[in-house]
Amino acid sequence: MTLRLKFILFVVLIHAVLIALAAQLRTTNPALFIGSEVLLLVSIVLTVQLYQGFVRPFQLIAAGTAAIQAKDFSMKFVPVGQREMDQLITVYNQMIDALRRERVSQHEKSMLLERLIQASPAGILVLDFEGRIESANAAAARFMGQPAAALPGQLPAALPGAWGPALAALTESQPQMLRLSGLATYRATAAHFLDRGFTRRFVVLEELTRELIRQEKQAYEQLIRMMAHEINNSIGAINSILHSFHHYAPQLAADDEPDFTQALDVSITRNTQLANFIGSFARLVRLPPPTRQPTDVHALLHGIGRLLQPQSEQRQVQWHWALAAEPLIISLDAQQLEQALLNVVKNALEAIGENGNVWVRTTAEPPTLIIENDGTSLTPEVSQQLFTPFFSTKRDGQGIGLTLVRDILLAHGFTFSLQAEPNGRTAFRIDFAQG
Repeated sequence: MTLRLKFILFVVLIHAVLIALAAQLRTTNPALFIGSEVLLLVSIVLTVQLYQGFVRPFQLIAAGTAAIQAKDFSMKFVPVGQREMDQLITVYNQMIDALRRERVSQHEKSMLLERLIQASPAGILVLDFEGRIESANAAAARFMGQPAAALPGQLPAALPGAWGPALAALTESQPQMLRLSGLATYRATAAHFLDRGFTRRFVVLEELTRELIRQEKQAYEQLIRMMAHEINNSIGAINSILHSFHHYAPQLAADDEPDFTQALDVSITRNTQLANFIGSFARLVRLPPPTRQPTDVHALLHGIGRLLQPQSEQRQVQWHWALAAEPLIISLDAQQLEQALLNVVKNALEAIGENGNVWVRTTAEPPTLIIENDGTSLTPEVSQQLFTPFFSTKRDGQGIGLTLVRDILLAHGFTFSLQAEPNGRTAFRIDFAQG
């Protein structure tokens, strides 16, 4: 039973008793009866006023409570001229103003944080209470090669590729370095925050690729320049001395002259090879900026195919072409890209050895090139070292071929990858659309 109903019942009961008593006086004492009737009327009027005075605050409280439950902080009340009532209204209005300001402030802060997260160049994964991805910004989706809408609900450990194992081992005390396909390098950091009194985690992914490549290139450029300078100076002087020794050959005994001449020639040849060896590294350092011209990539590919045809036939390697119907015209440095593609295809032929296949595919929308081979597949250990200067799986390799490819494509602004495919093939992919 509500308080209002109790009040009404009490008032009705009291006035019913008073009316019954007044009815007894009607015949015995008319004057007292009239006076009691007047008092009853006054009592009823006062009761109605008291009822209104008590009930109105309850109505206002109920309306205010309903508005707060509905999170409607725009409802305010106007003072009614009663001191107690006006005090209640003033306190309520002040509370509503404070709640409205706080909600607006929190909404603005939330919008700012959301905008910052989405605009951040770092990838951010926000996890729910169960450790699943609740939201991911555009950078995180781009790093992982998945649509942002496909990430929520997944466990970080279940993400495809190298992301899953790396994030599964991630702890808040130790950032995790992750290198994908030997090129893209990331630093993953985990932290936590409180949400309604419970702990939730988030992961920040920072791309370090370009900065590491820049620092790496500065280091080996300085090293190669110093080595080339010292070696070339020494080789030039030594070869000059060795050539002059040829003048002494006729002075030797006839049996010693051939051995002497051969030793000089071998030394000069070896020095020249050493100069050429260091020169190949020096050319890598002096790679000029690309001179872009509209170029038909298909024509470049056919030219490389013709150039490597004798070698392919000797190895019994079959080429399979699946080029876009229209010419693939891209603004690029034809000489540099041809050099890069030549290195890629040579690596493919060497990975095949003999009796294999090379697939060359292009698409116009988006403009891409994919070169696949069915040779020896890449191991995870080798994949981590790809594009690293001076790293090679060949016995006599110099480790500059893929580094040259990397520098040429990065200078053009093209994205690329070299990885083992689920079908067992190794695919080199170039996306010509510049980011």
